[in-house]
Amino acid sequence: MSRVTIKEIARRCGVSQGAVSYALNNQPGVSEATRARVLRVAAELEWVPNRAARQLSAARSETFGLVLARTAQTLIEEPYFMGFVGGVEAVLAEHSYALALQVVADLDEELATYRKWAAERRVDGVLVVDLRVGDPRIPVLRKLGLPAVLVGDPALADGMPCVWTDSTAAMNAALDHVASLGHRVIARVAGPPEFGDVWIRDQAFDVAVRRLGLSAVTHHTDYSASRGAGATRDALAGAARPTAIVYDNDLMAVAGLAVVQALGLRVPADVTLVAWDDSTLCRITHPTLTALSHNVVGYGAEVTRRLLDLLTGAPAQSHLYSTPLLIIRDSSGPPPRCRGRVGSAPARRRVSERSG
Repeated sequence: MSRVTIKEIARRCGVSQGAVSYALNNQPGVSEATRARVLRVAAELEWVPNRAARQLSAARSETFGLVLARTAQTLIEEPYFMGFVGGVEAVLAEHSYALALQVVADLDEELATYRKWAAERRVDGVLVVDLRVGDPRIPVLRKLGLPAVLVGDPALADGMPCVWTDSTAAMNAALDHVASLGHRVIARVAGPPEFGDVWIRDQAFDVAVRRLGLSAVTHHTDYSASRGAGATRDALAGAARPTAIVYDNDLMAVAGLAVVQALGLRVPADVTLVAWDDSTLCRITHPTLTALSHNVVGYGAEVTRRLLDLLTGAPAQSHLYSTPLLIIRDSSGPPPRCRGRVGSAPARRRVSERSG
């Protein structure tokens, strides 16, 4: 079946092709009666716009870009980016946009990708993840004139538009929770220290540890299951074994749970575990995992909407999307020395979701 053209719609309506173009693009130049007739005939003929022609006339690619400088194995394992990209795609589909997704080895390759996309006008804008402190991508994107929305805290964005979640408040909620249960020796299994969100969590963790009078240590990893398991093993082998461990993502928390159980320890009787992100993984483990929960799909969708707004002339600004909510599950409990002396519902708990 051949494609229905503007010429055919014009013939059926008895008007010029220019009038049809004005009507279909909601531009002035035709009467409301003519516009209504054109739209009715276009719908009857199941007309759809020619994507190539629209791109040429608008000088746009109708494509957004997303570059991920992560190993393919980490992307396969980690639920976060599957949810985030799902949110991006949901919004793009509503606007007939496409997503150019590029997986690269490092920042140099990521910068080269932006330069290539800008030179070839491959994308209309980019979503930028994994912000760094003093991020070298920001000046390059400015020089290229490539519209961008950064996924991260305004402290990392250098005035560029960004969408962020409040990691400081979330970290405080996690440590208030474990401290209220009676834990005093804490470990944190964190992401890469060069990532800006990890840097912000590092600072929040250190401040909260001092405020609560805790003994704590942070083990930095690459967010992978294997490194999360290794860091958990190292933490539990130390002289002062922690009775609570906070993880920077749920993949490492699930890997850590397996290590704890393999060592013959019980969760939460011997060790309390708290995860970040709260994907389905946290709800299907045994025991289920306490987690800092936020809507990752919604996060990806909001970032995409902000980039679309930017293309229509909206001012560049930062936007707080959410503060992760602490969901209490079966992996939380008092340390052995406090068992039986701590109430079952400490005041600082945000939400309780225990099973059974």
